[in-house]
Amino acid sequence: MFEAKIKSVQCLSLAGLHRMSYKEWGDESNPNVLMCVHGVTRVGDDFDAMARALANDYRVICPDVVGRGRSDWLKNPQLYRIPQYVSDIVTLLARVLPDGEKSSVDWFGTSMGGLIGLGLASLPDNPVRKLILNDIGPVLAPMALQRIGDYIGQDLRFNTFDEAAKFIRDVSLTFGEHTEEEWHKLATDVLRQDKDGKWVRHYDMGLALPFRSATPESAEADEAMLWAAYDAIRCPTLLVRGAESDLLSPETAALMTQRGPKAQLVEIAGVGHAPTFIHDDQIAIVKQFLLG
Repeated sequence: MFEAKIKSVQCLSLAGLHRMSYKEWGDESNPNVLMCVHGVTRVGDDFDAMARALANDYRVICPDVVGRGRSDWLKNPQLYRIPQYVSDIVTLLARVLPDGEKSSVDWFGTSMGGLIGLGLASLPDNPVRKLILNDIGPVLAPMALQRIGDYIGQDLRFNTFDEAAKFIRDVSLTFGEHTEEEWHKLATDVLRQDKDGKWVRHYDMGLALPFRSATPESAEADEAMLWAAYDAIRCPTLLVRGAESDLLSPETAALMTQRGPKAQLVEIAGVGHAPTFIHDDQIAIVKQFLLG
């Protein structure tokens, strides 16, 4: 049974240096690397179950994107954007990929992690061999973005872990059915105690600033850039959609099967944004696409 190692890599932004923490599963000498990148308010620990299931086949790398979890916070919160995240991942890949012209990485990205993968996979000479986008595409529903932005920016403090865990569960009901033990882990992974003993979420509240500064014009420009990036992808791509998702519409998902890499589409019933890939039936989808 493989257990994770916690490591970190030093990255660069316009505001200076910062460290990005990551979990590494599997054999360090395995040339087959799988990068698993979480959603906007989550952490690399989200992939513990999937990483264990794939650690015999892959060296699985699960970063905490800067501003979250064990990673540093940026000195300038306006830099919490996809280009910075892609830059950090390129630094991490330089650390974990074997040397050689044919080194490659398979990618699993949930929501924001999917956008980072989309951005990387669109670049010339990129190393992405296969790409899985978990409930994300070039068109981001404005109401869903507003919901996420409002949620991110709430600077909440709870007196007890149970109160905080109930909040995490309430705002995560779109993840679908989970056991009490699974809900407990989903909360534990993203809660910390502050210096006053209050329970708080694990991330920099500055993550909300780019959401708040968005305008209809900037959103339209972002969508155009995302479609251009998606159309540039050449690797095999799997799109997973929660059947009840409010972020990835059925229309956008269908269009993604016709444009760019012409993604294979799988819908997961009874789930909104976004499937957690904790359960065996969901992990089997990943195994089939990557290894089948």
